[in-house]
This record gives sequence, C-alpha cells and structure tokens, in this order.
Amino acid sequence: MPSPTTLLEAIRGYRISQCIYIAAKLGIADLLKDGEQHCDVLATVTNTNKDAIYRLLRALASVGIFAETQPHYFQLTPLAAYLQSDVPNSLKAYAIMLGEEHYQAWGSIMYSIQTGENAFENLYGMNFYEFFKQNSASAKTFDQAMTDLSGVVNVSILAAYNFSSIGKLVDVGGGNGKLLSSILEAYPTMTGVLFDQPDVIDRASDLLKTIGLSNSLQLAKGDFFKTVPVGGDAYMLKHIIHNWGDEEAIAILQNCYQAMRDRGVLLLMEIVIPPGNEPCTGKFMDINMLTICPGGRERTETEYRNLLKKAGFKLTKIVPTESEISIIEAVKNQI
Repeated sequence: MPSPTTLLEAIRGYRISQCIYIAAKLGIADLLKDGEQHCDVLATVTNTNKDAIYRLLRALASVGIFAETQPHYFQLTPLAAYLQSDVPNSLKAYAIMLGEEHYQAWGSIMYSIQTGENAFENLYGMNFYEFFKQNSASAKTFDQAMTDLSGVVNVSILAAYNFSSIGKLVDVGGGNGKLLSSILEAYPTMTGVLFDQPDVIDRASDLLKTIGLSNSLQLAKGDFFKTVPVGGDAYMLKHIIHNWGDEEAIAILQNCYQAMRDRGVLLLMEIVIPPGNEPCTGKFMDINMLTICPGGRERTETEYRNLLKKAGFKLTKIVPTESEISIIEAVKNQI
C-alpha cells in the first residue's frame, strides 16, 4: 500500500500555492534580486508583519522557493527567480492571477460539480470575460500572465511545426500577439493578422509597436462569433476553443471556414486529453475550465475530430510539443 503521506501532500497543496501567491503579490523576489535581505527590511518595504513575513518565507524555503542563508535573512533560489517581474519565463503574474479570482472560484467548485454550471459566474455575478471588462487591474494581470506563459509555449510551437507554406496567417483571438509576432519574425516572408476584441487589441497595440513588424502585421478588431478576417491561408486559434462548449466552438470554427481560402489550414493550439489513466495536467485544467469558463472544457482527440468535422474540417494530424499543448492541424473540406 502507498504511504498516506503522499495523499496528505496532495491534500495540502493549496497551502503552498497560496504562499507563492502572497510572495508574488508582495514582490518579494524583486526585492531580493540584488542579494539577501533581512525579513525586517522586507516587512517594512511591503507593509507586512515582521514575524509573519519570516514565517511565510521559511515555509516557502522548505520547498525550494527562497532560501534562508542565516537567521532571518533570505535570498533567491532558481525557483524563486521565476517570481521576479522582468525575467524570461516569469510566473509572477500567473501566480497572482491563480491566487485571486481563480482561487475564489475553485473554493466554490462544489457548485460546478453539483450543477455542471460555472462557479466563477455564480460567485461574481458575471462571466470571466465580463469581469475583466469591469476590472482593469485583474485584466492587466491576466494579460501579463498570458504573455509570460506564451514565452515558454511559443518556443515549443515554433520548434514543433513548420509554418513555411503559409503566406497569410490569421491569429483568431490572438490576445497580445506574442505568438503571431514570434512566427512572423521566424518567417519574414509571411504576413499576419491579429484579430481580437477591440479592448484586447487596444491593450496589445502599444506592445506590438515596439516589435517593428508594421509592414507584415495587421491589427483587426471584432467578434469571432460574428465574423473573422477573410482571405487567410491559415487560421490559428491558441487556447480559444477550450474556452467554449461545442455549440459555441463550432460557430467559431465555421466562421473560420467561411473566411479562409480554398485548401486553407486550421491550426488549434490546445491540450489534447489522453485516454485512460495516463497522467495529464490537462485533466485538471479541464476542471478549471468547468469552474472558470462558461462552457469551457479540454477535449480528447476523438472529441476534436468530431468537432472539426461538424464545422467542415478534416483533422489531418496532431503535433505534440515540448509544452503541455499540441498543434491540431485540420484542412478545409471541399463541399
């Protein structure tokens, strides 16, 4: 029989994640970037209790996040370094995002399990997307979290898939444009269209101006439930379809079908749930979608194949990457 200690560690996992959230929210890693600091100094700068901040950092140090070098002095560790603001692959914003509204919604997970409905909407009186429109600080944190995560995922996408046959790539729901701009930089002859809601494009435009892709990158505002930019050789949707139930997902995919050129290619960047008992972070991400997103879910290969067929596409291949997501390639069936 396995030791119950293993199960105990899993049960208590939220304690670690919430301590990480507090350290990220307080900016502790940024305060330690130049070297070790005494807890009293950290408490003064962060306006926290001296004893409490010591106990927090002592707990995190026990799992490799920060290290106590001498009594009440702490420094960064390789893991804690990712909680800094301006470092490659930073997870600071992601830790804050999950520690706030996501954590509150997960606290109401029983509602979702009992009803099959969205706990976030039940808790906040509005869905995930409406909440961000009304809460700019949370929206900014979300944008930053997605930008930071993209840094890891985008490298794996570029390494796994050959985009060279695509002349014009439309990124549907492309957010901050990080992935599309990375692809355009890697394939200089390609042109791209970043398409998203007006407020998202407005937030992304300043960032994209600094990249220097004005000749190859076009910004387009709209609603992918109504229409998407026409004339693309390929349409890319990263972490879009998993946000929606089948009916809404098919509507988005059909709009892509109508907009793309003949023999057009569809590229979905999503987690693909494996069969059986195989471990997969996507199986817990699926519970997150149930709890957070209205109708959202992760899907198996069979579910994606059926979904694409209903929208007029044929699934041609699934390309795994070194990250948790795969590239699902489909082609436009000729009717």
